[in-house]
Amino acid sequence: MSTPLTLTTHSSIADIAPDIWDGLGDGNPFTTHRFLHALEMSGSVGAGTGWQPLHLTIERNGLILGAAPLYAKSHSQGEYIFDHAWAQAYMRAGGDYYPKLQSAVPFTPATGARLLSPDPEIRRALLTGMTQLAQRGGASGVHVTFCTEEESGLGEEVGFLSRVTQQFHWLNQGYGSYDDFLTALSSRKRKALRKERRRAQEFGGSIRRLQGDALRREHWDAFWGFYQDTGSRKWGQPYLTRDFFERVHQTMRDDVLLVLAERDGVPIAGALNFVGGGAIYGRYWGCTEDHAFLHFELCYHQAIDYAIEYGLDRVEAGAQGEHKLARGYLPAPVHSLHWVGDPGFLRALAQYLQEERHAIDDEIEVLTDWGPFRKNNG
Repeated sequence: MSTPLTLTTHSSIADIAPDIWDGLGDGNPFTTHRFLHALEMSGSVGAGTGWQPLHLTIERNGLILGAAPLYAKSHSQGEYIFDHAWAQAYMRAGGDYYPKLQSAVPFTPATGARLLSPDPEIRRALLTGMTQLAQRGGASGVHVTFCTEEESGLGEEVGFLSRVTQQFHWLNQGYGSYDDFLTALSSRKRKALRKERRRAQEFGGSIRRLQGDALRREHWDAFWGFYQDTGSRKWGQPYLTRDFFERVHQTMRDDVLLVLAERDGVPIAGALNFVGGGAIYGRYWGCTEDHAFLHFELCYHQAIDYAIEYGLDRVEAGAQGEHKLARGYLPAPVHSLHWVGDPGFLRALAQYLQEERHAIDDEIEVLTDWGPFRKNNG
């Protein structure tokens, strides 16, 4: 008989050795120990934020075999897989939807493994452990967001409901240059993007890509200003603190790509990307001056240039935004898992998700057909 598995919760990622945590991961920059640690140490998550760390590890004979980022949530902000309507329905029925448990990367709508282990048995045990933790702690349920398709299947095996939504990704089909990519587009779309890039680069300055030791604190100071402006307009107040970016500079500057537009040596706009696991992930954008098409150039075209140059598989450009379609980013399914302890509500969710899945499948098909790529019939 094998030794039983032991599940442990951790109120800080600092309780787990970085080499052990990262040794279980898949190279995704957002589930690295250094990224999650930067969130916690900067006060971007933790007390007063509604994101209370409860990271899981699972071990046998003192050896950690799996882990998962996990948070107790008192709201549904900063998740990007929206369940606000579920929360309202749950509370109208007389239940307390919060707290809930969320296995996710805070404020980060990027796909990747959430169940960090090469062993399917351990991944299933992590999911089962989350439901047991929710029941013992009085949480309404468990939500695993932006997980992999494989994890979605494992979740269904242990009683979770799978959900499919969509966002826009650019896929590298072995292009040797941006012009190679353009040849895959219809003639009209190809001309439109060439014109758009020319217009964007006529803003009166230069565009720089900064990574690693080329990044200086003055670059982060400029980007912090951009981020504050965008955050205040989108969310009321920014999710991340200034100290978070300082910690990223200290521990992750090789994992980021900052694209800056400068005029007379002064940054006027910027886009922050994270790089790892075969992908580049667009995360934040901001500006102090408005120029035609500069947003598209910094956020989408420059990311494609970088992916082609470094042989990356894809660009994930974040949540929402059908304007990405015309720039070669096609709709891609995004997976999540959901479990609630109330059997009646779980049945209602299952019906809702089944109907939603049909609508999402239709939407992906229609949007793909509207995309800029040449059709097989020429």
